[in-house]
Amino acid sequence: MKVGVIGGTGFVGGELLRLLLQHPKIEVVFATSRQHSGEPIQRTHPNLRGFTDLQFTEQNPANVGKVCDLVFTAVPHGTAVELVTDLVKTGVRIIDMSADFRLQNPQDYSKWYGYEHDRPDLISKFTYGVPELHRSEIKSSNYVSCPGCMAVTSILALAPIIRSGLIDLERIVVDAKIGSSGAGVEPSAANHHAERYGVVRPYKPVGHRHTAEIEQELAKISGKNVKVAMSAHGVNMVRGILVTCHTFLKREIVISDIWKSYRASYQDEPFVRLVRDKRGLYRFPDPKILVGSNFCDIGFDHDTHTNRLVILAAIDNLMKGAAGSAIQCMNLMFGFPETEALMTAGIHPV
Repeated sequence: MKVGVIGGTGFVGGELLRLLLQHPKIEVVFATSRQHSGEPIQRTHPNLRGFTDLQFTEQNPANVGKVCDLVFTAVPHGTAVELVTDLVKTGVRIIDMSADFRLQNPQDYSKWYGYEHDRPDLISKFTYGVPELHRSEIKSSNYVSCPGCMAVTSILALAPIIRSGLIDLERIVVDAKIGSSGAGVEPSAANHHAERYGVVRPYKPVGHRHTAEIEQELAKISGKNVKVAMSAHGVNMVRGILVTCHTFLKREIVISDIWKSYRASYQDEPFVRLVRDKRGLYRFPDPKILVGSNFCDIGFDHDTHTNRLVILAAIDNLMKGAAGSAIQCMNLMFGFPETEALMTAGIHPV
């Protein structure tokens, strides 16, 4: 199958290319970049040296449908709308990595992203790309919108316990910590080495835009409105996310109740692992051991003093939080094995 990547120079674009170039059923026919057009891909992504002779090309949406079956759009939020509008006309299938088609209510874009959505008619054509929740819809979709990295981590952490009806839907607190690659490839004062190294920096204590996705998906599960209070911190690592979700139980429970909820949801999921060990360094989810993998590790503990259930989840933000989820969705859309090119262990130590 022939595949193209629009916006191939960023961290997500690089991860998409790394995975696609090693996929046995895929031929990458182009990767675009205005700034680096004509330059070899390996110059920007040196880890791909020897895997491809392709050069970056200029973007030409009108020609995409003639040369590939599927295109990944890895462009900044707010710019994908116009691009996707042109691509839809060509008949090509699309997996969009931006936020432009994640929220089903067009009015939410003004609140959470600060812009009016120009094509609300296109939003309904996109399936939210979390296979663990929307596998059957993704299989029959022509257009998929991949979730935000902290959003998908939080959604996977909370979905089973929301489904069980055990917690207060008005009091859910998500504390998220993310590595520097989550800020993207463009340099800034905040990700300058001298400023970023050694930090645990609260950069969005309230109002993080991924809150909208979390509430949207959890409300679908519960059939009721869900309120999520989210805070985000940048921490001293390159790749990885850890979310700590504080939830409050409506009744007394035993630990087996929680195990039942998570096993019922995830026992057959290839990329969700339940982690709650009694011994060792990694008794709970830790992003350190997930670098380069598509797994989401989920664990929990019960605070009997306050009847609080603490749920932890970890991912590699560039994999399960972006490119890995996109490839997983592609595999479903085209009938490939869901784990194709993705079933690899994380790197440890790193």
